[in-house]
Amino acid sequence: MSMRLGIVGCGAIGNIHAAAAKRQGVDLVGAWDIHEGRAALLTSTHGGRAFGSLDDLLAMKEIDAVAIAVPNNLHAPLAIQSLRAGKHVLLEKPMAMSTAECRTIKAEAIKARRVLELGFVCRGAPAARAVRHFIDAGRFGRISHIKCASYRRRGVPGLGGWFTTKSISGGGAVIDLGVHLIDLSLFLAGNASPTHASAQVFSGLGCRMRDYVYTAMWAGPPRLDGTCDVEDGATALIRCDGGLTIEMNVFWAANLPEGQLSDGLTILGDKAGATFQIFGRSAKIATEEEGRLVDIVPHFTCEDPDREMWDAQYTQFRRAVEDGVAPHADADAGIRVQATVEAIYASAATGREVPVSLS
Repeated sequence: MSMRLGIVGCGAIGNIHAAAAKRQGVDLVGAWDIHEGRAALLTSTHGGRAFGSLDDLLAMKEIDAVAIAVPNNLHAPLAIQSLRAGKHVLLEKPMAMSTAECRTIKAEAIKARRVLELGFVCRGAPAARAVRHFIDAGRFGRISHIKCASYRRRGVPGLGGWFTTKSISGGGAVIDLGVHLIDLSLFLAGNASPTHASAQVFSGLGCRMRDYVYTAMWAGPPRLDGTCDVEDGATALIRCDGGLTIEMNVFWAANLPEGQLSDGLTILGDKAGATFQIFGRSAKIATEEEGRLVDIVPHFTCEDPDREMWDAQYTQFRRAVEDGVAPHADADAGIRVQATVEAIYASAATGREVPVSLS
């Protein structure tokens, strides 16, 4: 029997979840949002029933799992409520607002014997999967350094809304963009364990409420009466066990020519290295063969990288729920990322390198 899904949170990301789930043969049973009209709109587009309350949705025995796509401060309470109701959970990033909350969610999933999958969707990007294949085959040898970056010229999401309100979001560009880069870097390095972080965060350019110039706005137009108390950029050096270092740069807003710098990773190993754009259609691997320097361009079919990474996430979630395979991005991955984020913010606040607390 196909997995039967409920959507919790029916904004833009909730609709992306619904569309990806349907493409992968998941039966969309229902949806709930604090704004009733959003749930009705989602179900009118993708099918299922709009529920008036989360309790009613979770009481449905026909629902096996839920995808939670709500503001960050609601991740922990709604994930815990869903697990206690006996539902498998696909939880959007970041896992929670603190490592303490992350550990509580993990404990609830273990107690409920339910799948907890984290929404680190970039793991499924075709270019990342192709590079991971070569890494798993031992072609890179020991990976010593990863450089990851995500730049926007004017990309502050929902300026003045929950994305830019620290009490709701937990942070700015690091929480929104950085968590994807941190997770993907650690994942490609064999689920490396971060130990220390040194960082600086920046703000000001993206929080100019009345004179912020932009061409498009994710999550709605600016709210001039809203809040913006988070960073719009950050740079960090993350140290990991085994000597691996990760250099991360993320900017919601920066004075850069359009398209000059894209979301991407550079991976350096002692046998090979690679560079690729996360949403790109190709990757390039630099290595040696028979005493010659060569560049390898892995062959993979890729028509729509964004759609294909979402499809990969739902394929993996279905396998975890229906076939009992281990979650692709589990609770420990979420804890690693959250602990690293906390260390980044602590370093920026104190002006020194700080340890990443995973215990």
